[in-house]
Amino acid sequence: MITFDAVTKRYADGTVAVDNLSLEAPTGEITVFVGPSGCGKTTSLRMINRMIDATEGRILLDGDPVRDIDPPKLRRGIGYVIQQAGLFPHKKIVDNVATVPLLLGWDRGKARSRAMELLERVGLDPAMGERYPFQLSGGQQQRVGVARALAADPPVLLMDEPFSAVDPIVRTSLQDELLRLQAELNKTIVFVTHDIDEAIKLGDRVAVLRVGGRLAQLADPKTLLSEPADDFVREFLGHDRGIRRLQFVGTDGLRLRTDLTVPAGFSGGSPEPWVLAVSDDGRPLGWLRGDGGGGEPEPYGTFRPGRDSMRSALDAALLSPSGCAVAVGADGKVVGVATREVLDAALAEAADG
Repeated sequence: MITFDAVTKRYADGTVAVDNLSLEAPTGEITVFVGPSGCGKTTSLRMINRMIDATEGRILLDGDPVRDIDPPKLRRGIGYVIQQAGLFPHKKIVDNVATVPLLLGWDRGKARSRAMELLERVGLDPAMGERYPFQLSGGQQQRVGVARALAADPPVLLMDEPFSAVDPIVRTSLQDELLRLQAELNKTIVFVTHDIDEAIKLGDRVAVLRVGGRLAQLADPKTLLSEPADDFVREFLGHDRGIRRLQFVGTDGLRLRTDLTVPAGFSGGSPEPWVLAVSDDGRPLGWLRGDGGGGEPEPYGTFRPGRDSMRSALDAALLSPSGCAVAVGADGKVVGVATREVLDAALAEAADG
């Protein structure tokens, strides 16, 4: 557990970056610091591994004040991932990942073996270990940065906006990879971001900081969205806070229709305004007009019932001219259709809850 006990960081010119911050980041969970520029989230993170020292108060690591731990020793026991990875350009990827184990005195063979294992764990081909950073994409470099931070198996991982410099598709992939790794490794992670959607997706607990480094609210994502502490938090969460809440509403109870699918060669004759064309092996092809008046199959959106959220189901419906969401299994085959009426009823029930 990481504990902030009335922590303040005041610079020589009088600027207060963090002001009387008290909170706990529980063991084995992801705690996200989020807030606008100037709210002290990165300063707070860097005080944990003493890249910056607190002016007042204490930061405790499993009950021990970090101020009493020699900084190099402290940092060797804490993984650290930054924006744009920060890899050594003159070292091969495998040697980048092996850096901390080698500093800890591991023999070279063991350190490189651990590095290769971690490259695979973060979703990279181990053959990339023989390349140099400039030969990898931005997303691949960020994966290497995560692997390097995990190399010595530290119990604590600090992540300072690690995914902000990559495109949205790669960013989503990296977020998913982090959640997958966390499910396996159960690290104590403190994650800094300015993106509330990223905070809500990744955090077990989210600390919203206001400008000046004061804590506005600390809560799990569902509580944060449903019960913002004040107008500042409400404004920071945005006007689409209600839509964000839907990612915590499940789809396992949705009633699915199985009578809206037709084979690929359908030419009309259904009483339904829209029907879903399905391939011979059960995969969706697109929406067709029930009277056969359309041409090529039109776009559709899918979700996986019981696994994806109501937000995903609603997004799938909005992508479809029919207003319906196509439910698919893990194999991508159609298991049914959630109609707009069913989705509306589920949304109303969620709002009442």
